Amino acid sequence: MRSLTRFIFITLFGLLAFGCAFATESPRAIITAAILAKDQAHKLELIGSLVGESDEAIKPLLMAWKEDGLFVCKASDDAPPLPVILTGDKDANDAQAALRVDNGQPLLDAVGKPVRLVAGDLTSVEHDAELRHAMKNVLDLLDLATPDIIKRIQAIQAVGFSQDVEKIPALEKRLSLEKNSAARKSLLEALAVTRLKASDAEKLSAFNELKDLHSLSSYDLIRTAMREEEKAGKPELAEAGLHALKAIDLHKTKINVFGTLFRGLSLGSILLIVAIGLAITFGLMGVINMAHGEMIAVGAYTTYLVENIFGTGITIPFFGFSLPIPGIHATGWFYQTYFLVALPLSFLAAALVGIALERSIIRFLYRRPLESLLATWGVSLLLQQALKLMFGSNNVQVSSPIYLSGNWTIDDITFGWNRIFVIGFAGLIVFGVWLILTKTPLGLLIRSVMQNRNMASCMGVRTERVNMLTFGLGSGLAGLAGAFISQIGNVGPSLGQNYIVDCFMTVVVGGVGNLAGTIYSALGIGLVDQSLQQILLNPVLGKILVLVAIILFLQWKPSGLFVTRSRNLDD
Repeated sequence: MRSLTRFIFITLFGLLAFGCAFATESPRAIITAAILAKDQAHKLELIGSLVGESDEAIKPLLMAWKEDGLFVCKASDDAPPLPVILTGDKDANDAQAALRVDNGQPLLDAVGKPVRLVAGDLTSVEHDAELRHAMKNVLDLLDLATPDIIKRIQAIQAVGFSQDVEKIPALEKRLSLEKNSAARKSLLEALAVTRLKASDAEKLSAFNELKDLHSLSSYDLIRTAMREEEKAGKPELAEAGLHALKAIDLHKTKINVFGTLFRGLSLGSILLIVAIGLAITFGLMGVINMAHGEMIAVGAYTTYLVENIFGTGITIPFFGFSLPIPGIHATGWFYQTYFLVALPLSFLAAALVGIALERSIIRFLYRRPLESLLATWGVSLLLQQALKLMFGSNNVQVSSPIYLSGNWTIDDITFGWNRIFVIGFAGLIVFGVWLILTKTPLGLLIRSVMQNRNMASCMGVRTERVNMLTFGLGSGLAGLAGAFISQIGNVGPSLGQNYIVDCFMTVVVGGVGNLAGTIYSALGIGLVDQSLQQILLNPVLGKILVLVAIILFLQWKPSGLFVTRSRNLDD
């Protein structure tokens, strides 16, 4: 009995040691051992053990083996046989450099000098149909271990959704080696989907696994498998498939709800950035500026110019002449910083255009809302035509920098970096405007002129200068909005016209001249708009319903959410 126990222990220890040695050997060492092995079964076992490995040497070595490009030779008479591969250009004697298969280093002779060999003088390593088939399986599954995570996940999904039961061991081996969480989830999903074609016990386990994974991509496969089990008269398996489908449907609902909330918040943030400038010019100054949308376009085109200046440059038609603007040919991360430079420049460019508009036209039309509406509408048309002459009638594309191009995926909910950036920056802009209006001398002057222009003038406030700076601030904020919008869609001369109506609605619903009301209104309109689009699956109908809701709301509360009172309003 003791002898039997010892035998079993030694056998298990030997198998464990063999498995550990297998696991710790490099792919090069395994291929070398397979080449030198005498037993066919052992060769196949060694080659099969390469499935799921990520070493870059596997593919060229196996391809060379299949194409008679591997040879066995000796560096000297006393040296053991070594598999080699010939690389590099041939010399006058048709000799090439020989690299050892086991470590990739040059083959050295007895005195330590690199050896050059002639392929015609050597015998290539033999292979047959079984070996080629085993090597093909390794090569077909090689992308399961590629360093490129996107390519690796795609390969895992392709293998899984082929539902080839023979690939289960390869997927299981890769799962034991995989460290990346996204790839591991894809492997679990691929294994479960593949097991839908296996035994009943494995099918039941697969249904439960897919239910826990909330596998959206396998929904149709689960439904097909469930129907097959219903036809086969297996109610337990069919019920497990039904539970998996219900769990995935519930997960879809959660994704839609939170995705809609995020898109609504991002849309509201964009609308807030666009409308906050109008809240100053219209809400605080009482000027109906129909050219506010063109300030957005000025900011967007400024971002487009900055991007081209950081790149190869651009040529702009200017009153019949071509105005070349050279580029600095920036590359890498320096080029990616163009958007950070474009933000203040977009604000400055739109602010200067706004100040020019105020000094040339608006200052003569204060307290004349109809005339200011018509005049700024004419200016809007002129600015659109000017942009068409400078940049053309077609939309231009502004490429997003790397730090705004990606996204985070949390529980299958996608959060785009550009939208997260807009939400965060909208908060900073609101905070900055609040600081300017409440904590700076300019803000004090703006509030005093808004409450009682005549009294402020009698106290020595230069009201015309305050008007100019206030209008420049509102226009500059619209330019910032244009910079953000350029990262979400195309830029065109009529870009601002897509937002001007929403801007006025936002300001009026929030309460004319009330910053907090503008915030609540923008976020509320954004959330309602995205929710209706998700429910109705029709963006146009959703916007129509939002407009109708706003009209009904204003019938109920004509002054908006918050009423701003001042001496001027009371008069």
